[in-house]
Amino acid sequence: MDKEKVNVSVWCIVSLTSIPLIMTLGNSMLIPVLPKLEDKVGITSFQSSMIITSYSVAAIFLIPVAGYLSDRFGRKIVILPSLILALIGGLIAGFASWKMDDPYAMIIVGRIIQGIGAAGAMPIVLPLVGDLYQDDDEKISSTLGIIETSNTFGKVLSPILGSLFAAFLWFLPFFSISALSLISIVLIFFFVKAPKDDDEPLKFKEFLRNTKEVFKKERKWLYTVFLNGVLVMLILFSMLFFLSENLEKVHDIKGIKKGFVLAIPLLLLCIASFISGRKIKGNLAVIKKIIIVSLIAMSASIVFVGFTSKKLILLLVVTSIVGIAIGALLPALDTIITDNISKELRGTVSSFYSSARFIGVAAGPPIMSLVMKNYLNASYITAGILGFILLFVVLKFIKVEDIEKNKEMA
Repeated sequence: MDKEKVNVSVWCIVSLTSIPLIMTLGNSMLIPVLPKLEDKVGITSFQSSMIITSYSVAAIFLIPVAGYLSDRFGRKIVILPSLILALIGGLIAGFASWKMDDPYAMIIVGRIIQGIGAAGAMPIVLPLVGDLYQDDDEKISSTLGIIETSNTFGKVLSPILGSLFAAFLWFLPFFSISALSLISIVLIFFFVKAPKDDDEPLKFKEFLRNTKEVFKKERKWLYTVFLNGVLVMLILFSMLFFLSENLEKVHDIKGIKKGFVLAIPLLLLCIASFISGRKIKGNLAVIKKIIIVSLIAMSASIVFVGFTSKKLILLLVVTSIVGIAIGALLPALDTIITDNISKELRGTVSSFYSSARFIGVAAGPPIMSLVMKNYLNASYITAGILGFILLFVVLKFIKVEDIEKNKEMA
């Protein structure tokens, strides 16, 4: 493949990290605001969970389309219009909340448009990193660690910023998402120079055939990584939704103070993500070890969330352990996908992985809203059991030697 060598500047990396940061803020920043939103709009906790879920469901179905388009026409061409849609969606939700007496339906519409924007922005960053560094495995894994750290740092900032903005105006978080999207648009436009590819893009039939071949050949480890993505984000977002409700209703912690408390496990998640990305260095054996250890830690600790829900310090300790495990796991999953799929299919395959993650994001809040009253302990015990089952799937189907052999033959 004849490609122009691109010098990846610091500002290019900063610009790329702005996308997961802003897309994460666009979703997670609303979690601490949901109880207040329920009161202002007059909706139930299940309805408020749909404000998170509608964003994610839109992304689930459109991410694979965006992945294909990015493989066919270029990453930047897909990212910029997607960020514009995220900006528009925030404005719709914000103005509806500000001006309408019954804004719920239009908030959902705005969130769906934001989700469409997210579909074409955040998932495309992963294959773009692979394109920029081409075959430099160490730089790819290190940069993906920074990207995932930015994602998790967004989760750290989310409860603080969401609570801070809502303290002024409860609907201000919607408008802030649009402002942040505009910043990212400017950064991507000026500082991200994608490498030129002199090869002709694959025709659709050939592209489809090659995609089917990759999924057939690599299905065991690919589907295992996808399942990890679903479960990890399901656990994370259901836990965050529960924490937001629990801190107000059980511990009477509200407003900005609640934002800082929510940020504790997320800060540790962010730190673990950064360290994990640094340690991986494109080494598949290390990646597998990180996945195994992280799944054990996450599965063993998540079962105690319900039992410690009335004891704040213990609850924060348990959720922090869960956060550390998830933070270490995410860069490993990103790298194994991005580093072992050919450039022509990298956007599409990584987009299916991103879709899998969004399934967990979409399902977590509504499931938790339904079970936390009567089945809280049972739900977290079930999550722990599923985590240990997934651990055995990882041990059986992620074979380092086979993945490396297939990569060399590709």
